[in-house]
Amino acid sequence: MNLEDTDNLTIFVPTEKGKAELKAGSTKLSAMALRLLVMFDGKSPMAAIVERVSGARPGEIGEAVEALLRDKLVDIVRPGKKAQDDTASFFEVPIDAMPESVSAKFREEAERGQQSLDRSGYYIGVAHQAAGKKAPNNGSKYSVLLIEDNAPFITAVKMLLKLEGYEVRVASNRDEIVGALRNPALPDAILLDVNLPGTDGFAVLAGVRQHAALRAIPVIMLTAQANRGDVLRGLSGGASGYVTKPFELEVLMKSLRAVLGLADPPGKS
Repeated sequence: MNLEDTDNLTIFVPTEKGKAELKAGSTKLSAMALRLLVMFDGKSPMAAIVERVSGARPGEIGEAVEALLRDKLVDIVRPGKKAQDDTASFFEVPIDAMPESVSAKFREEAERGQQSLDRSGYYIGVAHQAAGKKAPNNGSKYSVLLIEDNAPFITAVKMLLKLEGYEVRVASNRDEIVGALRNPALPDAILLDVNLPGTDGFAVLAGVRQHAALRAIPVIMLTAQANRGDVLRGLSGGASGYVTKPFELEVLMKSLRAVLGLADPPGKS
């Protein structure tokens, strides 16, 4: 079994061979593999383990898990419900265009959000701004998942984000969205287009907020047309903020820094 057979909810436990490896005076394991072998307790899901690991280079955690599985040093206690099953339902969640039961608080915030969008082109809900700097989920580099289907727009945003020091992943359709959300290396933030082929960003947002391993990830909605109804719909569904298209570089960077608690771009901090 390799890492692609697991998901964010998978739980690992050391085998008898793995326990013996921990007691041995020396080991041929990599530092990351040894670290994970110690952390796998048969209780914590992979998502929780990844959150506790810092300083990993891209792909290092996956390589270490695959090595431990290959050498039969760990076993899967309870394979989590397949994320493909979880995320498949993202596209079936019924979302009202304007929920009747939305609180006055959300309606007031939607009004402030509309004013901010009209004034500056972006809006981050006060409740969703990070109180302090968040550590990257997968090491030293912050990762952004861009869910978007417009190829020229994707090229431009990827270039801008990389120049600012972010690692960028892209998902443009249902299968790619499912695959990206199954990745054990969780993104630090999601940029989510409202208009997507075969679905819409609000349905994906609803699924993310209902998924135990994903619900805490900041989600910024990208939209060419933002009105009070859309802002209210997103806020009530758990969106961290909005950015209107087309946008200036600094507008997008400000929104990302706000939800990640960064004072400076990742590459300059």
